[in-house]
Amino acid sequence: MTLAERVRSAEGANATRGRDASPRRRGVEDLRRDVKKRVPLENIAVIMASNPERARNELRTACRGALAEPQWADLTGAQKSRLADELIDVVFGMGPLEGLIDDESVTEIMVNGSRSVYFERDGKLERSPVRFESDEQVRVLIDRIIGPLGRRIDEASPMVDARLAQGHRVNAVIPPVSPDGPVLTIRAFSRRVMTLEEMERRGSLDAGLRVFLGWLVRARKNVVVSGGTGSGKTTLLNALSCLIPHEERVITIEDSAELKFEQHPHVVRLEARPRNAEGEGEVTIRDLVVNALRMRPDRIIVGECRSGEAIDMLQAMLTGHEGSLTTLHANSPEDVVDRMVTMVRYAVDLPVDAIEAQIGGAFDYVVQVARAPDGSRFLAQVAEVGFDRERRRCVVERVYVRDALGDAGAGSWLRRPACLDEVVERRVATREEADAWERRAFGR
Repeated sequence: MTLAERVRSAEGANATRGRDASPRRRGVEDLRRDVKKRVPLENIAVIMASNPERARNELRTACRGALAEPQWADLTGAQKSRLADELIDVVFGMGPLEGLIDDESVTEIMVNGSRSVYFERDGKLERSPVRFESDEQVRVLIDRIIGPLGRRIDEASPMVDARLAQGHRVNAVIPPVSPDGPVLTIRAFSRRVMTLEEMERRGSLDAGLRVFLGWLVRARKNVVVSGGTGSGKTTLLNALSCLIPHEERVITIEDSAELKFEQHPHVVRLEARPRNAEGEGEVTIRDLVVNALRMRPDRIIVGECRSGEAIDMLQAMLTGHEGSLTTLHANSPEDVVDRMVTMVRYAVDLPVDAIEAQIGGAFDYVVQVARAPDGSRFLAQVAEVGFDRERRRCVVERVYVRDALGDAGAGSWLRRPACLDEVVERRVATREEADAWERRAFGR
């Protein structure tokens, strides 16, 4: 066979393979392009603002018309219906993430570009079969989340924090900061509040610790819940908040409103606001803490202290607002003091001993939460906070510890909590109840 014959033979084989090759599978993006020829999606968005149901019906009708075209003839009726549902989710909902958002067992969703989606369930990461068709589809989803909030994300401002209507926290990062594509992280919060009793059933704490924490709240002790990211700080703060007496006025202050008060009749919720697209309108946590002091609060609950608002939180606790609660990122109760000193110095230039004196006078207890190697969350430590005037140092003494590898719910009390007598004096518990608790805690 000559060279020319070989070339002609190869060309013929390639042509045959081209005819036999399966056509590219058409997907949501193809349907979207076909639908846009029939009805501009901008028109659907306008209708959506005033009549969501009509907008969905309009889009579904357009999908049926597009899917009746010859290029979609190879799909079954069920496949066409599924594609239409997916496009509706893309336009109105969370697109491919809709199923994960609706799954209450999923606590975190992580989109690493268009081809990699992970989620967290029961404290463990799993890879999801869900995929986006393109990075552009991820960008569209991000824009739809932040658009109604007056936020923007672009090359000049490539990072953004936002909150979904159901309370889920959203963080997005796009190129050039994330060179591999847009990254979207969604922290999903439970739609209901987990109580201390339920946490006990799950092994996060034992009965003795549950009773003690209830006494701290009802005795109006100032409590800091500390721990790492995803360790369950907000979950515990919610559980403690459920124990606040209903006759008290509670003001909550948060970066993104996550705390839930389903039963308490007198709660005022305040939420910080970032700068808008024009760089104006910012309301910080510190602004809200200062304002809350003028709103006649019985208790102030700050979702998390991150910066200069720490000094105002200390002032609130030191000026008669007992029983306040807050959370803080810290590796241990001792680290809480160091972090508070650092944050206060963001706001004011005070000597370290003066700051520690305020911390020792403001905080009564630190409750440390942690995550075990198997992903479960538990209460690891409880510490008392005070101030040693002779040494001019804040003193943190642990009264309860639990090993992550120990028995579920089992911990050890190291010494008698100093507040037990005050719990009796304030009639939170009777002397008999306090003595019985002490005998069980120390095996006497």
